[in-house]
Order: sequence, then C-alpha cells, then structure tokens
Amino acid sequence: MNRPMLPEKMRGSAGIIRLHGHRGARGVLPENTLIGFRNTFEIGVQVVETDIMVTADGVPVLTHNPRLMAAATRGPDGSWLTQDSKPIVQMTHDNLQQFDVGGLRDGTGYAARYPDQAFLSGIRIPDLAQLATLLQSPEHADAFLNIEIKSNPDHPDDAPPIPRLVAPVLAVINAAGIADRVLLQSFDWRVLSEIARQAPQIPLSYLTYETRAYPTMAVNVIDGSLWLDGASIADHNGSIPQVVSNLGGAVWSPYFQDLTSQTLAEAHALGLAVNVWTVNETADINRMIDLGVDGITTDYPARAQRCLLAKGQSWREDITPPPA
Repeated sequence: MNRPMLPEKMRGSAGIIRLHGHRGARGVLPENTLIGFRNTFEIGVQVVETDIMVTADGVPVLTHNPRLMAAATRGPDGSWLTQDSKPIVQMTHDNLQQFDVGGLRDGTGYAARYPDQAFLSGIRIPDLAQLATLLQSPEHADAFLNIEIKSNPDHPDDAPPIPRLVAPVLAVINAAGIADRVLLQSFDWRVLSEIARQAPQIPLSYLTYETRAYPTMAVNVIDGSLWLDGASIADHNGSIPQVVSNLGGAVWSPYFQDLTSQTLAEAHALGLAVNVWTVNETADINRMIDLGVDGITTDYPARAQRCLLAKGQSWREDITPPPA
C-alpha cells in the first residue's frame, strides 16, 4: 500500500520510542498552550500533540472541547465561567482572546485529575499559526506536530462542514512550510478522507477507541457508524490494522488498553507505526515500552522519559541512557 511517509523522527526504531506530549504536557502545565508546547520541546521531547477547533471566522485554534470548559476558563473579569461556553464554532478568534485558560478551578473533578498542573494567569488560547511560528524558530528545528482535528458526527453543529474544517488547517500548515513536520489525526475518519483529498502528501493517523463495558467517550470503531466514513471492519476479518492500512494510513493510534501484542505485530507487519494514547501511569507506560510501540502520547512526558531511560531506551537518537 502506498502511503505518505511518516517523518523518521516520528517513527519508532530499535531502542527508540517516540514521545508525544499530550496537549503539550497537560499533567504539569495548562493544556494546549504555548508555554506547555515550549516546555515539552525544551525538555527534549520532539513531538507535541494538540487539538484543533475552528472559529466562526475560520481560524484554527488549539483547544480540545467544542466549548470552553467552566472548570478551566476565566472570563474577561477574572471570574470562573459558571457553565461551559457556547460552541467555539460560534465565536470569533477575537472573542476567544477574552478568556484566560491558565488554570484549573479548585473543587472540580477536572482539577482533581491534574493536581500537579501549574496555575497561571493571562494565558490565552493560541491559534495554529502561533504554534507553526514556534516550529520555525532555529531552536525548534527538530520539532514535530501531531495534530488532532476535532469533529463529532453525533454533534455536527459543533464544527464547520468537514471541507471547511480541514481547509484552514492545511492553509496554515502550507503557509508555514511545515507539511513535512506534521502528522494529522482524527477519530472522525471522514476528516481523514477529506485531508487525503486536499493534501495527499501528509501522513494520517487513525485514532480508535473500542467497545468496552463503561466507555468514557464515543466508541468510534463500530461498523455502520458515521465515524468510520463507510469503512468496514467486518470486511477485513475484524482487523482494525488492516482497515487502517487499506485506507492508506501511516499510523494506527489505539487507546492503549485496546492494544495487544498480536494487533501490534499485525500493524507492524502491514507497515503501520503504532502510537498509543493517553498513557500516564508508570506501570502502563512500562507495559507499552515492553510491547514495543512506536509512540506514546502522555500528559507526563518527563515521567515517560524516565521510564524509557530506566529500561535502557530513549525517545530520540541523540539522547542515550546514562551508565548504571
């Protein structure tokens, strides 16, 4: 299967598992912020993962949820939002710049999940062009982006129509000249089909979340669902790696608890890189290292660095484990 080439520094190799700082480094700094991205690059992690929504005036901005979270957002007067905002797709870029996303509100469940995250003030939602500018600086010449374009077929009004969702993202990437340093991913495979039409040279990552007893988000790999854009797992002997390969994907990105040694081996035999998400606990990070995945997306990249070094491995070629 011909597929766009994944940049070498985003593909695992012997003794190398790539680390992707999830939303920058959400465990220690406000998510999807420039300070979080800079921190992740400055500790030697070459890939940051980020999320994109598009505003009413067509600006790709780096934020995960379709609405600003009350648990993580203060308004122009410095007060916490009392409820989640209206959809970002209904807000202009200038509207968004009125909000501060530099801290988590004590007493919320979200804050309890990330007790070590720094609390900052005056932090605004960046746009993709700002992150692209960061990559253009000489000190970040070896940095790469793993960009998730957010879309939910069950809530189509939370994003523009897919061609208008994809086009401004690609326009920023192309204007910045970083198409060879980008991996684009989505749970909504209709988005990936559109990217393949508009920018067939950019490698794609197919995110998956399988059926479980108590799902915490939408399960997207069910035959007949809109998430799969007409692809059929049943037609590929129940094999998700085969579907991803036949669609021309460069990467399969499963939830880490869904991955087995058998499906990993199958994916590798098909020429796919395998990046798992979102792996935060030390025991889980170590298990993914032992399996031999290509990439680990984590809220705690420094924790994952230490796990790799302890096992005599690394996340990049120019950093080697210290002597015992």
